[in-house]
Amino acid sequence: MFETGFLGTKAPLFMDITTLIVVLLPFLLAGSVHFAHTKNYKVHKQTQIILFIVTILVLSFFEYGVRLDGGIKKYMEYTDISDSFIFGFLAFHITISVGMILLWARLIYLSVKAERKGDLPGKFSVMHRHLAKVTTIAIYLTAITGFGLYYILFI
Repeated sequence: MFETGFLGTKAPLFMDITTLIVVLLPFLLAGSVHFAHTKNYKVHKQTQIILFIVTILVLSFFEYGVRLDGGIKKYMEYTDISDSFIFGFLAFHITISVGMILLWARLIYLSVKAERKGDLPGKFSVMHRHLAKVTTIAIYLTAITGFGLYYILFI
């Protein structure tokens, strides 16, 4: 888990795995959204729930790995970029990431609830699309800032 990863950088294996999944997430999300656009709502719902659960598991794996491997300070030794910049960028990334998880969880909860009431598709569709757009932006920003941190620390 802590041996050098497969991307050819100084990052440990677990960091390569989690970064790759986070970077792929927007593309996987686009595939899931395609199901909704083609009115295949059941598959859209299933893929959204699976992607959310996988994201939570990956986040847990990442947190476990970082803590076991010595924390962010250890990785900061790999770069010449100032600690204050890295901490600021990290705080920005964490804020977006936590917001993304909360938004996505709320979207899934409200959507499942609306579907059970017969309001999705239907009365809840406009709100669903709005919340989905905001959540999608947060997912993209999480992927971009996550890769940015990986780049700063390991490349």
